[in-house]
Amino acid sequence: MPPSRLGLRLAACLLNISEARRKYVVENIAKAALLEENGQNHPEVSVLNIFSDQDYNRSVITIAASIDILGSSVLAACGEAFRSINMGAQDGIHPCLGAVDLIPIYPLSGIGVEECGSVARKAFQSISMDVQEGIQPCLGAVDLIPVGPSSRIGVEEILPTWRRGFLN
Repeated sequence: MPPSRLGLRLAACLLNISEARRKYVVENIAKAALLEENGQNHPEVSVLNIFSDQDYNRSVITIAASIDILGSSVLAACGEAFRSINMGAQDGIHPCLGAVDLIPIYPLSGIGVEECGSVARKAFQSISMDVQEGIQPCLGAVDLIPVGPSSRIGVEEILPTWRRGFLN
């Protein structure tokens, strides 16, 4: 997809985390997305919304940025989530598989879903390299679904098998 008339290539991630009751933890995860590696605020990243459901003990943090930098912001937020959320103590009425359940990335302007899928896959690969053991309990199964024209290839076989092995 060509850039918009303004030249913006924007995307948003609706990061789903398994925490809502400890507001400071959710806010710290959101703040991590806003910081550059040097700890300074990143002027091109915004947290548009934080929705927290106390009963589910789950929050969705909406992070928007240029597609070129969204991945690093999402990784920073995921890293903070992995450090801050104790899944052994987590409870809520919504079933969750890990500190970060979903990392969906959606096009907003000047990009297509294929590019968003590429960023999501790169984020997953980076996380799986950093968290060598126990990656599946840290991420929900939906994170493994590729996005794009070939998105259905193998999904029907992979997810039911993975869920049976993890949930049973």
